[in-house]
Amino acid sequence: MTADNQPVLYVVACGGPPAAQLDAFAGFAQQHGWDVCVIATPDGTKFLDAERLAELTGHPVRSQYKRPDDPDVLPPADAFVVAPATFSTVNRLALGISDTLALGLLNEGLGAGLPIIAVPWPNAALARHPAFQRSVGLLREWGVRVIFDPARIPGATGDPAVFPWDELRAALTDLQS
Repeated sequence: MTADNQPVLYVVACGGPPAAQLDAFAGFAQQHGWDVCVIATPDGTKFLDAERLAELTGHPVRSQYKRPDDPDVLPPADAFVVAPATFSTVNRLALGISDTLALGLLNEGLGAGLPIIAVPWPNAALARHPAFQRSVGLLREWGVRVIFDPARIPGATGDPAVFPWDELRAALTDLQS
């Protein structure tokens, strides 16, 4: 929590087109009382507007580990959202791999028992991969709220893929209940 008792939400963005729409989600979270900080995977930085998000949230968008002697520039997280969560990030999180800042923070949050909402966004072939299915199951078993509908992801049907922003906003609202 911040000094004014505002809960802190870390929004982790992985490499995928939905990351370009994070500003609207960050604004929603702020309207619902969250102090929002954006963390991007290295590939996530390719899809989002870091300047715009920093301006909107009042915090720099982080994607790299800081030097050990450098001060923390973000307040500690109270909850996490991973949107979009790539095939790679879902699998590495389930294995406890912390080779990026985003994964390191998520693994710490998982170990600390903080709420995590993840929205996997693989393509249809990767969604059927046994390792991915096992990873999603493990994350759910560990208490991560996974929002995933295989019928809505890229390549699942002939229809355009629809990122579940509405479900994510509802899940975030549920955290405050």
